[in-house]
Amino acid sequence: MTVTVKFIGSFHSLSGKDTLELRLERPCRIRDVIKMITEELPKLEPALINPESENPKTNLLIIVNGREISVLDHFETTIKEGDEMVFVPIVHGG
Repeated sequence: MTVTVKFIGSFHSLSGKDTLELRLERPCRIRDVIKMITEELPKLEPALINPESENPKTNLLIIVNGREISVLDHFETTIKEGDEMVFVPIVHGG
């Protein structure tokens, strides 16, 4: 099963890719997909994973099939065949 992962902004710069076609053996939660992404693209790990808790960071926007994960089931959202995930960094300023 294949899932399309797109990287915007600094995630694109860190990964060196616009898009990653990720193969899943079965439907997985977003938190598990993020770990798979960081295994394939280790430079993304500091941007996606909190080193203290080993959980996904919350300062990023993840869109699944056009819907932000906060309106779905957050990091517990199930990703399945044909889904598209988009990772967008959140930039704060002042």
